[in-house]
Amino acid sequence: MKKKPFRLTPYQVQFLLIVGFSTVGYALYLRYLAIELSTVALACDAGLRSMLCKSRMLMTYLFQNSVFGIAALVIATLHFIRPSIVLLTGGLICAGFGIVLYNIALSGIAIGLLILGFARPAPATA
Repeated sequence: MKKKPFRLTPYQVQFLLIVGFSTVGYALYLRYLAIELSTVALACDAGLRSMLCKSRMLMTYLFQNSVFGIAALVIATLHFIRPSIVLLTGGLICAGFGIVLYNIALSGIAIGLLILGFARPAPATA
């Protein structure tokens, strides 16, 4: 039985573009307007209980423990072994957050593995 190669449909590519841009956009928002902005940092550290402060605290905890990079690397390895759109989407989300939120090394390796998941031999000509 011949195995079909992993190829994306145009709708899947559009979906991945939307997910990727949304993920990186939200990560940029959190980084520059919640984590690094000094007024927000001072207010949150002083005890302000808002959704932005809770998101800031959660994201800070996650990137300090390299959760984004490790999760992206695990998902990318699974995608490399057995490619699927679900694993590709999950890996793209984790790697997007990881690249923007200081887990660059592990997320960069994960992006490389996600790209290698598309590697396949050229079709044989008759």
